Amino acid sequence: MRVLEWSDLPIFLAIAREGTLGAAARKLGQTQPTMGRRLRALEEAVGAALFQRTSDGFVLTDEGQAMLGPALRMEEEALALQRQLAGSVGGLEGMLRVSCSDWFGVTMLSPVLAEFAGMHPAVVVELLTDPRLYSLPRREADLVMRIRPFDEPEVIARRLVTIPYGLYAKPGLWNPVAGDGAGCRLVLMDTAFGGMPDVGWATRLLPKAVVVSRSNNREVQARLCALGAGLAVLPRPLGDSTPGIALVELGEAPPSRDTWIGYHRDLRRLPRLRALFDLIVQRLAN
Repeated sequence: MRVLEWSDLPIFLAIAREGTLGAAARKLGQTQPTMGRRLRALEEAVGAALFQRTSDGFVLTDEGQAMLGPALRMEEEALALQRQLAGSVGGLEGMLRVSCSDWFGVTMLSPVLAEFAGMHPAVVVELLTDPRLYSLPRREADLVMRIRPFDEPEVIARRLVTIPYGLYAKPGLWNPVAGDGAGCRLVLMDTAFGGMPDVGWATRLLPKAVVVSRSNNREVQARLCALGAGLAVLPRPLGDSTPGIALVELGEAPPSRDTWIGYHRDLRRLPRLRALFDLIVQRLAN
């Protein structure tokens, strides 16, 4: 039996979280054979099987469950140390991982990042725009912008900007009437985001309109709208800057949405984070 290696714990936690070797390997940037080999070595080290291999994936055994709590606490201590070290040293150089929605990154944040790059060329900003909620405590991202307020006590956050929304159409193609919508087509958020306020607003004001397309990507919705696929409710900054579409007035505007910005408190003294945060607030806050 070999000695338990600290570096094996991220392997164990990734498999426990993801449920398969393939997904865990992608999470850690490893190959699946490497993950399998590291897991076998870990199980040999502890002298027990940590996972039951099933057709649905990897399920923790009793021994795995017993190991999970201590492993999570060790991970949190290691991450806290990393954050404290990162937040207490360094100047205006290094990397920052920033997360926001796709359209917000393209339309709102890109000009700010371009300005920031000119001011601080030694700081590399990595922008992540997929729908996933990145974890600040686990340093999956250093700075996050999202439409849901932060409730984590370790996160320093503020409301950044209120985004107005509008109904858009290709000019001359649709003539919607509030309370009707007959003969009109709609491009909406996908079913996973069916509870978004703009979806309820559109289906309430245009109850007879037919939904012809759905997407979780606002830029895709704007493009479909410009191609004549249907009416779309879009953030005004995106809709107003998209060629080939125009605002449609129905007498009632769609609900606006707040965007929040936050970072982990352990990084509050990191100069490059503060510089980017302050610039974003200066340029976008309302």
